[in-house]
This record gives sequence, structure tokens and C-alpha cells, in this order.
Amino acid sequence: MESEIKTRVTPFSEPHISTESAQDCLVVIYAPSSNQLGKRFSLGEGKVRIGRGMENDVVLNSDSVSRRHARIELRGGGYRVVDMASTNGTYVNDELVDEVVLRDGDQLKVGRTIFKFIVSGNMEAQYHEEIYRLMTVDGLTEMHNKRYFNEAIEREASRSARYGRAFSLVLFDIDHFKKINDTYGHLAGDSVLRQLGALVRNRVRRDDIPCRTGGEEFSIIVPEVSLAGGLNLAEKLRGAIEAAVFKFEGTQIPVTVSMGVAEWTTELTDPQDLVKQADERLYEAKRSGRNRICG
Repeated sequence: MESEIKTRVTPFSEPHISTESAQDCLVVIYAPSSNQLGKRFSLGEGKVRIGRGMENDVVLNSDSVSRRHARIELRGGGYRVVDMASTNGTYVNDELVDEVVLRDGDQLKVGRTIFKFIVSGNMEAQYHEEIYRLMTVDGLTEMHNKRYFNEAIEREASRSARYGRAFSLVLFDIDHFKKINDTYGHLAGDSVLRQLGALVRNRVRRDDIPCRTGGEEFSIIVPEVSLAGGLNLAEKLRGAIEAAVFKFEGTQIPVTVSMGVAEWTTELTDPQDLVKQADERLYEAKRSGRNRICG
């Protein structure tokens, strides 16, 4: 087993990836820079330092990361993450921590980057499963990503044409999201997106397909549901989001969304035409005062 990670990694370099199945590791599942996704950092017996400074073992070039932010050390038979008096704090499973033992599957957040901790027992299989998941899932919100959305709406349009079944599309985005970032900071903005993702995922049907298709832009493909049903779902979500308490480090952040809803009809031939219809209605909702639905 290696005593430490010997290769320092910047956001623009290839990581040192150990293929030894005996080593636990961290995998990047969300990062502001997409070229970091899926990078794996093997953990050895020494301390692994994470921070903005080039002296760290894992270098995260971001203003939200302190020069010496956190370290991971093998102690008492397990890996512990220790915050090093960082400015913005270290989070494990969205909880602010000073020091905590990492468990298999835990999510470690440093600045805006999220790592997943994978233990060595079945690391290779878990790692490749996580990489496959990253191809279809947004690591921050845990909703499907835009790539998956584009494939799913094509499938749904083909199925609708074949069996004559309706489906609807709900598009929405967060009102004045730039103001949230400017007022509370990008870490708070990320937290709002993460909380919103959890709220939406918990309120849609199993067959519905919620996706994050842009920075603060979301969509839900609603199979076998007409425009009226899509509007009903949209109103339930809009009301739930407005009523929800979004918090970051004890500060409550008001959040509302504007929504556009459209239904696939026999007149349409291209799923992107449906997206365009819903998008036009979304912007109509925004022009009409926001925190509302147009369909």
C-alpha cells in the first residue's frame, strides 16, 4: 500500500489513479469544472491534504476552498476527515463537521466539489458503477442530467407515437437565482440546488423523469399525462417549493420557481419542438411576474 498520494493533482491535470483493489478512494461526483468528474484519488496510510494551495495532495483551484482546507488520515482502523479551520467549512452528507469517521458511500464536500468515499472491498466494481452513474445523473442534485433528458424525451416521443399515449413536459427554473448567488454566495446557491433536487425527487411519481438541464434549469418528463395533469403536477411543485424552508448555515433563503408546461401531440414530429413550446411558456411565466405557471 502506498504511504501517501505522491502526485499532486490540479483541476487541469490527470490524477494519479491506483489500480490496487486494496485501497479505499475518493471519487469526484460533482465539480464546477466538468473535467474533474470521475477522478479517483486513492487513499494510503499517510495524511491526504485537500486545499487550494499547491502543497496539498488534492488541489482544488477555487476561491471557496481554503489554502489548507481539510485532511484525511487513517486512524483507529478507519479514515477520518478533519477540517483544518477552513473558511467555508467541510461537509459530510451535507452536515458541517470538524472531524468525523468516513463510511462507505459518504459524500464529502469541500468548497463546491463533492467526493464520494468508496471502501476497498469491492472498489473496482463500485468505481465503475459510479462512473456509469455520472454519465446519467447530476452529482449535486442527484437528478438525471441533460444527456439523459435528451435520450429520455426521444424515447418517450417514440413510445407516444407508437401507442398513441400522451405525455407532458414541465420546464422550470429558479427565480432570480443570480441574486441568490450574489447575496449568499455560490456555496449557498449549490445548497439551494441540492435541496430543490431532493424536494422534487420526493414529490414526483416513480415513472416521472426529473432532470437538471442547466445551471438552475430543470425539467420533468411526465409519461402518459395530458396537459391538465402536467399543470396539476407543476402547481403542486410550485407551491411546495414556495412553502419549503431552504437554509444554508442557519440562514433561510426564499426560493420560488417559474414553470412552463406543454403536451406532446400528434402535430409534433420532433421532441425539441415540445421543449421549445414548454420553454416559451416558461419565459411567459417569468415575464408575467415569476413564481407562476404557464401552459
